[in-house]
Amino acid sequence: MSLRSFTLHDLIERNAAQHGARTAFVADGERVSHAEFAARGAQLAAGLAAAGVGRGDRVAVLAHNGLAFVDLLAAAARLGAILVPINWRLSAEEVAHVLADTTPRLLVAAPEFHALLAAADLAAVQRMTTAPDATAPWQPLASLYRDEAPVPAAPVDDDAGLAVVHTAAVGGRARGALLTHRGLLAAAHKQVHAWGLTADDVQAGVLPLFHLAGIGMTLALLAAGGASLLMARFDPKALVEASDVHGASVLGSFPPMLSSVLDAAAAAGSPLRSLRVVSGIDSPQTLERFASACPHADFWVAYGQTETSGSVTMGRWRDRPGSAGRPVEQHVVLLVDDEDRPVAAGATGEIVVRGPMVFAGYWGLEDDNAFTFRGGWHHTGDMGRFDDEGFLWYAGRSPAKELIKPGGENVYPAEVERALREHPEVREAVVFGVSDAQWGEAVKAVCVRTPGSQLVAESLIEFVGQRIARYKKPKHVVFVEALPVSAAGAPDRAAVKAAHGG
Repeated sequence: MSLRSFTLHDLIERNAAQHGARTAFVADGERVSHAEFAARGAQLAAGLAAAGVGRGDRVAVLAHNGLAFVDLLAAAARLGAILVPINWRLSAEEVAHVLADTTPRLLVAAPEFHALLAAADLAAVQRMTTAPDATAPWQPLASLYRDEAPVPAAPVDDDAGLAVVHTAAVGGRARGALLTHRGLLAAAHKQVHAWGLTADDVQAGVLPLFHLAGIGMTLALLAAGGASLLMARFDPKALVEASDVHGASVLGSFPPMLSSVLDAAAAAGSPLRSLRVVSGIDSPQTLERFASACPHADFWVAYGQTETSGSVTMGRWRDRPGSAGRPVEQHVVLLVDDEDRPVAAGATGEIVVRGPMVFAGYWGLEDDNAFTFRGGWHHTGDMGRFDDEGFLWYAGRSPAKELIKPGGENVYPAEVERALREHPEVREAVVFGVSDAQWGEAVKAVCVRTPGSQLVAESLIEFVGQRIARYKKPKHVVFVEALPVSAAGAPDRAAVKAAHGG
């Protein structure tokens, strides 16, 4: 272990010593102090070690936000193991891919998600469930908490992996981004500094912990010695009630969450008085409404991706509406042209990043890593421009990495196109994003049917929704006789989008 390393385990132990009696989590009907959280992590680590989990081993979790999730993160940090959070919105085939990709030694799944494991090969995986009772081959996770002498913390450097979070893939298969202790804690401390977080702050934790934004905000509150109110599901009325009771001051939000929260607060007559920081993305109309309803709070915008462990630019929306803020400390964010040469202020280029938050690489994909990290920079595949005052203006995705973000989730066209082409009556398909009042962006597909086909949009949409996560299925489908073709003989994506992007 490096003399200069500081890991998540060190942070948890520090909080136990400095903020031991203060609340760390409110979840599952329990209130857990920082001292109790450290003890729970140690007890679970002992059980995981007895089950054969050690340094570098993967532990997968498929569950809603709750104590089991954060306990597993703490236990993994103590053992030097790697947590694999699984998106419960994925299809059974996509869940099977995540498990086959990371080969976890142990899987923890809430009973409501056991059906999602139908396509996975679990022969070599120990299976634990969050339910208090279980039947073979499942065992209750509670049986792993051990009260005996704790397992010594593994000698882990802070550049070791802490989590593998799968991101949507350009080629149609999710890639696992290996995130390190150093990167995730650097991101957490950037949020502490930017938002002025203290041990008095409370997060309304509604963003799912399988999502980097959910993990990142929870780690930020831990870094500040504060508390997180973990909610299993997004319920705006319950969120407003719980926020008022527990004094929630921090909230992460993606469309249409904030609008729903404002509606619920208005109905309840709540001014959301304790709220002071909301971070995420939303429409200008919703942000103006938020500014009017909650003048005591700030909405923070940012640019980041799973591969950067968090936000590499941040700023208050009101300081430069429409921008993604300025680069955070201790990170270099540049814009480059197609030959990786820096572009001038005002010009558009690919966003490249260097600094401690950059991930360790895609799990098991060395060719992808060589391409992504070429020239000593992390190439994000996203485009942007800097104005004269250093604010970043997001300018879409590069042609090689076009991305659609319905409700803050990542959807690559290649994923959806592959599922569309699996239908026997679809010959070709081009997928892209279009503006959507409710979700910010929606998936649109332009398809060519096989000769004589009478396939209708509703049937095709349902077909896709049975093969990939339902949030990835097209909201709009258009059938055409033929797609325009580029000089290379491939569908001309730009021409399709220009013709059907409305």
